[in-house]
Amino acid sequence: MRSATITRKTNETDISVEINLDGTGSYSNETGVGFFDHMLDQLARHSLIDMVVRCSGDLHIDDHHTVEDVGIALGQALSQAVGDKKGINRYASCLLPMDDALVRAALDISGRPFLIWNVDLPTAKIGTFDTELVREFFQALSTHGGLTLHVDQLHGFNSHHIAEAAFKAVARALRDALETDPRKADAIPSTKGTL
Repeated sequence: MRSATITRKTNETDISVEINLDGTGSYSNETGVGFFDHMLDQLARHSLIDMVVRCSGDLHIDDHHTVEDVGIALGQALSQAVGDKKGINRYASCLLPMDDALVRAALDISGRPFLIWNVDLPTAKIGTFDTELVREFFQALSTHGGLTLHVDQLHGFNSHHIAEAAFKAVARALRDALETDPRKADAIPSTKGTL
C-alpha cells in the first residue's frame, strides 16, 4: 500500500499526518481551525486519499503556522507515500465549478516543486479564517510534495466558493495523477527513468 505517517514538532506546531493514497477518501482532520478542517476534508474526499490529520498549534497567535505546517507535513507524506512514482499517470488537471466559482488545477508529480497561483479571494476572511492562508497551504504542499501545481480562478465572487473549488480541483487532479496507468504500471513516467 502507498501510505505514509509523518510527525512534525516545532515550537509552533505539533502535527501528525497519516495518509493512504489507495483509500476511499475517508478522513478525520482536527487542526483547531474549523474552515481549514473543512477544506482538508474536501481534499481527502475528492482525491480518495484516506487522511488523518492532528495538529496542535499556536492558535493564540493566529492560524498561519498551523495551516502552513500541515501543508508541509502533508506534502512530506505525499512524497513518501508515492515512492519512486512507478506506474502513476503523473500529470492531471481538473476544471471544477462550484456555484459562482470556476477553478482549474493542473499538476505534475514531478519532484520539481513550483506553484503558480492565479486566485483572487475577494475578502480578507472567511469567517475567522485568513484567506491568504489558502495560498500558503498550497505553497507548502507543492514545495514539500514535489508538485508542479498551477491553480487558476476563471470565475468567482464568493471567497468560500473559490477556496473550496481550489481544494476540490487540486484533489481531483491528485486523484487522477496518482492513479496507476494500466499500460505502463511498471514504468517510471519519464524518459529520464527517474522522477
